[in-house]
Amino acid sequence: MKVSELISIIEAEFPLWYQEDYDNSGLLIGQPDKEISSVLLCVDTTEDVIREAINKKAGLIISHHPVIFQPLKKITTTSNTGRIILSAVQHNIAIYCAHTNVDNLISGVNQKICQKLGLKNCRILAPQTGGLRKLVTYVPVNKADEVRAALFEAGAGHIGNYDFCSFNVNGTGSFRAAKGTHPYSGSVGELHFEEETRIETIFPAYLKEKIIAALLKAHPYEEVAYDIFITENENFGAGAGMIGETADHADEITFINTVKNTFKCKYVKYSALTGKKVKSVAVCGGSGSFLLNNAILAGADVFITSDVKYHQFFDADKRIVLLDIGHFESEQFTIDIFYEILIKKLPNFAIHFSTINTSPIYYL
Repeated sequence: MKVSELISIIEAEFPLWYQEDYDNSGLLIGQPDKEISSVLLCVDTTEDVIREAINKKAGLIISHHPVIFQPLKKITTTSNTGRIILSAVQHNIAIYCAHTNVDNLISGVNQKICQKLGLKNCRILAPQTGGLRKLVTYVPVNKADEVRAALFEAGAGHIGNYDFCSFNVNGTGSFRAAKGTHPYSGSVGELHFEEETRIETIFPAYLKEKIIAALLKAHPYEEVAYDIFITENENFGAGAGMIGETADHADEITFINTVKNTFKCKYVKYSALTGKKVKSVAVCGGSGSFLLNNAILAGADVFITSDVKYHQFFDADKRIVLLDIGHFESEQFTIDIFYEILIKKLPNFAIHFSTINTSPIYYL
C-alpha cells in the first residue's frame, strides 16, 4: 500500500484544513508514492520511536505531534530533531503528523477523553465560526432532485446530527442564449423563462472545490448560476474542547482520583475545591487553559487540560476545579483514534502501536 493511501484515510476524517495556522501537520518526511507493508502509531516521533519502526519494519510513522514544528536552518546530528530526520531518511521511513486538526474536530482527541471518562451528551465547548459556507444555486425543477443528491453526496447539507439539509423554493428564471451556445431549454437569441428551484445548502469550506465540481457535473445548464456566502454560523462539529455530563455525580476528590487512574498520571495538579458534586466536565487535550472561561460559562464543575501556568490556578476562583493532568497524558489515546480509523478500512494491514512512552517529562 502507498503512503498516500494511508494518509487519505486519515485526512478523510481529519482534513488538514482544520489545523491551526501555527501548526505543521501533514506528510513531513518521505515519498507519498512509496509502497509500505506496515505503519507505526505514536504520540511523538523520537529517536527511540525511529529505532522501533526500524525493528518492526514500519515504512510509515503516524504521530500526533509534528517532529518538524519550528523552521529549521540546518539538519545535523547536533540537534534532536536533526538526528530524527536524518535517521528517518537514511532508513527510508516516512513520517506523517495529524495534530491540531485532530484536536479541533468532534471525533478527535477531546471526544476520546470524554469516552475514557464515560461522559454523556458531549458537545464542542467553543464551536468554530467562519468555517462554513452556504451555496445557493438555481436548477430546472425537473433536475432539482438530481442536483441536490449530487451536492449531498459531495458532503453538503450537514447541520449537527442532521444531513441532507437544504432549503428549496420554486420561481422563474430568465436568460437569453448567445450565438454558439447550446442551451438546455429555450432558443439561441430569444429571451427564455424557465421554472426553476432555488436550492440552498451548507457545506464546510474545505470541500468548496469538491462541491462546485459536483454541482457543475450534475447541473444541466452550460452556464451554472450559483453563489457562495461566507457564514458566521457555529460549526458544532469543529472547535476547541468538549463538555459532557457525568453519570454518577461523584465528589471532587473521588472524580480527580478516577481521572488520575484512567490516564495513568504520576500526579495531577488542581485548583481549590468547590465542595460541589461533579456533574459537568469540560476537557481539552494538550494546552487548553485558554478555554478556562468557556468552561466556567458553560457551567462545568471540572475542567481537565494540561500545561496550566501557576497564576491560572487562581483564575479558577472556586468557580470550577481546574485539573492539569499533563500534556502527554491528555493526548496519549490519540494513537487509538488513528488505529480505529485505519482498521475499519484496512482490516488486514499491519498496524503497530508504539510501546514507548514519549513524554519528555520525568517524575521523582
